[in-house]
Amino acid sequence: MGATIVVGGFFGDEGKGKIASYLTLNDGLAACVRAGVGPNAGHTIMHLGKTIKIRLVPSGFVNKETKLLIGPGVLIDSEVLLKEIKEVQAYDRLIIDQKCGIIEKEHIETDKKGNLKNKIGTTGTGTGPANADRALRKIKLAKDANELSAFIGDVPDELGKLISSNQNILIEGTQGMYISLYHGEYPYVTSKDVTASAACSDVGIGPKNVDEVIVVFKSYVTRVGAGPLENEISEEEINKKGWSEFGTVTGRQRRAAPFNFELAKKACIINSATQIALTKLDILYPQTAGISDFSKLDNQSSQFIKKIEEETGVPVTLIGTGANENHIIDRRR
Repeated sequence: MGATIVVGGFFGDEGKGKIASYLTLNDGLAACVRAGVGPNAGHTIMHLGKTIKIRLVPSGFVNKETKLLIGPGVLIDSEVLLKEIKEVQAYDRLIIDQKCGIIEKEHIETDKKGNLKNKIGTTGTGTGPANADRALRKIKLAKDANELSAFIGDVPDELGKLISSNQNILIEGTQGMYISLYHGEYPYVTSKDVTASAACSDVGIGPKNVDEVIVVFKSYVTRVGAGPLENEISEEEINKKGWSEFGTVTGRQRRAAPFNFELAKKACIINSATQIALTKLDILYPQTAGISDFSKLDNQSSQFIKKIEEETGVPVTLIGTGANENHIIDRRR
């Protein structure tokens, strides 16, 4: 037993939070650990009829028996995190690694002006300037943030103990591969790598401890902010198709395009995908809403899934057919 990594295969907003929450509830995971950049990524979870939007607490909070960890590679905004801890009642099971970097007011102010805001279209959450300060070796660390003292620990050590005792863990990535600092369309990218390899580094485990890599794709492509988007459709067409969405963090309308098989194939290769999770099939094909049995899908939607598998060479094992965390076709069993 070891780790499963969940990462985004397009430009973010693929539905990683839904997949992470489903796996945590259904697979009895010992821990859900947050990798990725920081509070510039928002995950939306529909749990017990309530929509919850979080930016730092792992989506595995839905299972009260699961430990919640934030790896040392993740940036922390203390105000955002403390608010989320209260909202989801994670007081007694959250560990923040002592080496997480802290986003401060000057980082946020810098992120909201100049090239970062006007050209790149950043979220304005301070993550880029904070990661720049981390590279310059002058960022404040979580161990020095008094307001977080009750939650500070050693996440790589915790994970090592869990893996040694044959416990399963889930590593929850953020953003999507095509806004990775190294693999995206530079300069329209986030401030670090966000692939599966980076997720290992973010939380402090070696690649030999990874059993599965699940790359999440939405049934169409969306992106927030500036940068190229192949086959982008107009806002009018977005609304006509029912693809209108708004960023969890920024509130900006997402740009959209049809599913891109070439991008999906490359994402599977770079992330060493062992499985694909496909979300919002019900938005692309409304007749699939609420279906939990693959055999009940119509020919049009099942052929779409088959084509994804043929193009990528990776099985589509989890298929989202609705907003609730349990609106999933699970083909792993």
